[in-house]
Amino acid sequence: MSRPLLITDCDEVLLHMVRHFGAWLDEAHAIAFRPVGGHFVDALRHKADDSLVATDRIGPLLDDFFDTEMARQTLVPHAREALASIAAQADVVILTNLADHRVEGRTGQLKALGMEHRVVCNGFGPKGAGVAALVAEYRPTVTVFVDDLAWHHAAVAEAAPEVFRLHMVAEPSIAHEVPPAPAAHARIDDWVDALPWIFDRFDGVAAKAPIAAGA
Repeated sequence: MSRPLLITDCDEVLLHMVRHFGAWLDEAHAIAFRPVGGHFVDALRHKADDSLVATDRIGPLLDDFFDTEMARQTLVPHAREALASIAAQADVVILTNLADHRVEGRTGQLKALGMEHRVVCNGFGPKGAGVAALVAEYRPTVTVFVDDLAWHHAAVAEAAPEVFRLHMVAEPSIAHEVPPAPAAHARIDDWVDALPWIFDRFDGVAAKAPIAAGA
């Protein structure tokens, strides 16, 4: 029997990433990381002379981080508990923009933090086709998509317009600079408030185990 489906991003939705990436860049490469509005372009500067890090170096630096530093990443508050509540009555898929060969690493990383859910790697492009494929596979009663990046919401709106889209930026240091995604149905930056909204989309089913604020 079909159930609701939650498709959620990982970095800055379930796990903090930019704060740990920045700390590692400072320690390992003497690079200052100052993302503005969540954008990496112009965000990396050499501390020695404040010069911009070349754009073609950003990808390899991210690769190095995910190769060696994923253990640094910490849970977004309430994310684990929220997904556990949702999984009691819906299917949960974590759709992450990493290369396919990282699926085992990301799955193990999340499992170690208490989140044992299916992980699908989307590569590096927009998530519209990936979401549409998951909807076709699961044939859910209703689908909710959660992501921190506006361009993914736009892609999902085009490829799978029936999907409810929640814009969440769970990193406080950048959230205030990121405008709401125009293609999202709502913007909520914490799981305490997001959980009731998601359950309301699931045909108005009330959360059986809501997360108390401050838990």
